[in-house]
Amino acid sequence: MTHVIITGGSSGIGFAVASIYAARGARLSLIARSRGLLEDAQAKLVASSEANADSIRIEAADVAVESNVEAAIRRCEQAFGPCDILVASAGIVEPGRFEELNSASFRQQMDTNFSGTVHAVRAVYDSMKRRRRGRIMMISSGAGLLGIYGYSAYCASKFAVHGFAQALRSEARPHGVSVSVCFPPDTETPQFQRELAARPPEAATIMGTVRPWPVEAVARRIVKGTDRGRFEVYFGTTLFLLGRFAPAVRPLLNWWFDRAIVRCGNTATHNRGVSEHRT
Repeated sequence: MTHVIITGGSSGIGFAVASIYAARGARLSLIARSRGLLEDAQAKLVASSEANADSIRIEAADVAVESNVEAAIRRCEQAFGPCDILVASAGIVEPGRFEELNSASFRQQMDTNFSGTVHAVRAVYDSMKRRRRGRIMMISSGAGLLGIYGYSAYCASKFAVHGFAQALRSEARPHGVSVSVCFPPDTETPQFQRELAARPPEAATIMGTVRPWPVEAVARRIVKGTDRGRFEVYFGTTLFLLGRFAPAVRPLLNWWFDRAIVRCGNTATHNRGVSEHRT
């Protein structure tokens, strides 16, 4: 029976991916920081599929702390056997202009999104190499393909995931280990709703024109890409073109973004002037 380990599996994309594998009858190990959310996720999976609680293991751990996630994965493998599929989905986002984003927030996003992915991969990689089989899916982001106003820390962390995946793919391939990375767009998750409240208006002007994807659709494409061993998994024409033809596409997007940001600034200045005049 396939053993699937999912970091960030208690909610959002990670949970939606877990739902697909639960319906397939896989053994699931879900890792996240909140024990309470993990217990809720386990109960939902049991209620919505033929899975039973004994085939879903939950471990509370912070992926940013290497010893924590390594110990959690070891316990999962002791219970369900070696990891066949790792989906590194744990991530956080805290938008904000660079000068307004404190060092702790910047570091936390790098530690969770990038280092947390590396920690999870390191915990399963040697075993996969020895067995000459295994699949690794890393969750980057559309923000891992293009710098976005107000997302300097998040973009940096997701670009780093992409670079890590590129290098590891070359190392892993001769050993029978499949490495994939995907670039989801804005996705309808609880974290996305929290993110919107903190998104700078310039970023909202740029990104607000793109409708977020349903989380189930994102999860289906991730699982399909993992099944097929695709290295890069894209969502929508714009991200596909950006991923495949970045040197040609990025200047056009930057030109459009720059114009939108200027318009947003002019609108904000005008609105402040009207408000002051009325006062």
